[in-house]
Amino acid sequence: MIESVLLSGSTGDAISSLLGWVRVEGLSIDFLVYNVYGFACYALFNTAFFFNKRIGDEYARRNDGHENLVRFNDLFFSYHALVLSLVTFAQSFYYKRAPAQSSSRTSRVFFFGTLASLAISLMFSSIYNTVYLLSFIKLGCSMIKYIPQAWLNYERKSTTGWSIHNIMLDFTGGTLSFAQLILDAIRSGNVTEALGNPVKFGMGLASIGFDLVFLTQHFVLYTDRYDPQDIEAQVRCQSAPSTYGSTDSSDVSTF
Repeated sequence: MIESVLLSGSTGDAISSLLGWVRVEGLSIDFLVYNVYGFACYALFNTAFFFNKRIGDEYARRNDGHENLVRFNDLFFSYHALVLSLVTFAQSFYYKRAPAQSSSRTSRVFFFGTLASLAISLMFSSIYNTVYLLSFIKLGCSMIKYIPQAWLNYERKSTTGWSIHNIMLDFTGGTLSFAQLILDAIRSGNVTEALGNPVKFGMGLASIGFDLVFLTQHFVLYTDRYDPQDIEAQVRCQSAPSTYGSTDSSDVSTF
């Protein structure tokens, strides 16, 4: 199951980055901002819980001696997702945007407000509480990052220029991640341990819920796939091997 979670999440992020090489017009900039910021917080949270013995001991002390449920796959996924989110975010500065594409005031207030709360926590609270605050910031990003994208799809009445494959894989990864958390808790003999990692628990629920919204938008509400540039077909053509020695474009597979 761990391998399935990693494969689903990693492949989904990679597809977004690949499509971003040619266009970002269908992407919400707020979604990219929340993604980068959220995964940065998640990576720091997982790193602290996975490597810092003091934090692990403090968790056990506060949770009746139970071990925290951060695993290596959580650590790997958070850093892999952060790198690919940074790639996609960087592409948004280079490739063509729609005229109105920019980050909103709400996302900027959220970003600077939570940074200020982290600074205050570092000065006046314990490192354990600060690390846990990182997890709740990530949870907040996960809860709200999908809203701008869902709204953008609604305003455009289209999902063209945005990869549904990423959502399908995200739905698979979110379901498996959520299932893994529950199974780990059951195996440890303490089901309430699943709530000891609120960011993973909340991310799974938020991901599954919004992915269902996006799947409904793509396959039920906005089914017109007309795209004057036919960008996704171009990407598939460029990645497909051509027949050796042939100069006829009809020999190139477009799937």
